[in-house]
Amino acid sequence: MNTLRRLIRTHRTFAAVAGVAVISLLVVGAALFQPWRLFTSSSVDEALPAAPVAGSVSAEVEATVVETPAASGPVVLGTGAFQSQEHETTGTARLLKLPDGSHLLRLENLASSDGPDVKVWLSSQEAGGDWFKYRSGHYVDLGAVKATHGNHNYVIPAGTDIAGLASVVLWCDRFSVAFGSAPLA
Repeated sequence: MNTLRRLIRTHRTFAAVAGVAVISLLVVGAALFQPWRLFTSSSVDEALPAAPVAGSVSAEVEATVVETPAASGPVVLGTGAFQSQEHETTGTARLLKLPDGSHLLRLENLASSDGPDVKVWLSSQEAGGDWFKYRSGHYVDLGAVKATHGNHNYVIPAGTDIAGLASVVLWCDRFSVAFGSAPLA
């Protein structure tokens, strides 16, 4: 310990520069990696959206309205279980067509790690394997993952061509890695 003190006293400028460099590296490393996220998790439990409720009808129009069967529920277009990639990830992804014609991605019983800048993607690439492939394929970014656990709904933007989208990927944009992926078969 005395040797370290003597070294610092004799090389004050070097010690100050080294101290600033170490502190800078710690701050930058913490900002990039956010290591506290290893110990955090969050949960969301969203219900599957119900069919839209029709507006009120005037009395004179009501007499001419013919009863039609209620719209059926969502149609499953694809489903698959998550496979772990960079982080352990479990749950199920379902691509749904709602009665109003819109599309929705539903993640059920999701369990994954927290991380910086994790997004939900629909990808043209197959699930699993080398995650570097996801950047080279076509993908639709549905936004940030809502939570690390639970049941989530992600609206697919109107006009999105879902043909050829083969998987769902939990993608960490900051480090370009897939936390996990699920096939949409």
